Amino acid sequence: MTDTATARALTGGDEQTVRVELGQRGYDIRIGRGVLETAGAQIAAVLPGARLAVIADETVASLHLEAFADSLDRAGLRHTAITVPPGESTKCMREFERLCDEVLAARLERGDAIVALGGGVVGDLTGFVAAAVRRGMAFVQVPTSLLAQVDSSVGGKTGINSRYGKNLIGAFHQPVLVLADTAVLDTLPLRDFRAGYAEVAKYGLLGDAEFFAWLEANWKAVFAGGPERDEAVARSCRAKAEVVAADELETGRRALLNLGHTFGHALESAVSYETGRLVHGEGVSIGMMLAHEFSERLGLIGAEPVARVRAHLAEVGLPVSVQDIPGQLPTAGTFLDIIAQDKKVSRGALTFILTRGIGDAFVEKGVDPDLVSDFLKEKLQA
Repeated sequence: MTDTATARALTGGDEQTVRVELGQRGYDIRIGRGVLETAGAQIAAVLPGARLAVIADETVASLHLEAFADSLDRAGLRHTAITVPPGESTKCMREFERLCDEVLAARLERGDAIVALGGGVVGDLTGFVAAAVRRGMAFVQVPTSLLAQVDSSVGGKTGINSRYGKNLIGAFHQPVLVLADTAVLDTLPLRDFRAGYAEVAKYGLLGDAEFFAWLEANWKAVFAGGPERDEAVARSCRAKAEVVAADELETGRRALLNLGHTFGHALESAVSYETGRLVHGEGVSIGMMLAHEFSERLGLIGAEPVARVRAHLAEVGLPVSVQDIPGQLPTAGTFLDIIAQDKKVSRGALTFILTRGIGDAFVEKGVDPDLVSDFLKEKLQA
């Protein structure tokens, strides 16, 4: 029986499966309502006999850990649970070291596995632990936020933050399985769901104008949790899987997935990752607007598509300008210093993802810092 056939047998066939094609390291993303109920059987099919360390933040643990543990018990998988505090500040060297020690104290061996049950913070941190402990252990992603389901759980990017910027310490370490239960998104606060939706919209903006138009027509159904939600998650994962398969280590095309992230990460760093002021998806939303407006400034795109992007993001309730961030912001010079630490900088040259239109993003290397500085000064003073 093929992996896809096994998945359909385990879940009753109601889920969608997206394959990340990486040869022998390829894996499935299984998407649908109720996937959590069969997670144990699905993990056991991929990792028979493995013992598991399940890492979750305290909020997710209170909502979903019991159901997930019951699923593991039914599949006969031995497991131990480890919790971390919620929030971006958890992606730090202190928590990374603690989790490594906890996994080792649980006497997990190299043939066992580590499971991330949570959002992007938990997935990034747990994946880095899995990449490091015993020089690499199997890793399963069970994303519980929309942002994690459509973005951070797919593609093998793991890591923690530094005082110099976001995700600057980490490793590429692919999971062996991703289980995305779209029903658990019903428990997300509206703000967090909106933040994840920014990443969904990103896939339309960077390379699929038809998908963006579909989102404009169907976003309310995506929020409501109907079959449109599963479709949006699957289409987003399929888009990312195709890019990751072509450029796993982000030496070329994969950089397109960072549309809005150069500006967005700088905004997150500038507010010291204070989630009361800004969460990642909100930074991406503002960052995508800045990328479109900067592209307009450079004469690459007209005013109409920029206004269309702004209208859609604002309609779903996402922030679209730096003025939407509460509190005082640093100067343009400070922002530029943060951007200069970005992972996409090469030999000091600034790299941005710009656009010629909806669905037509491209990588632009060697962007003049003076142009960026003048643009940021204008936006900060608007």
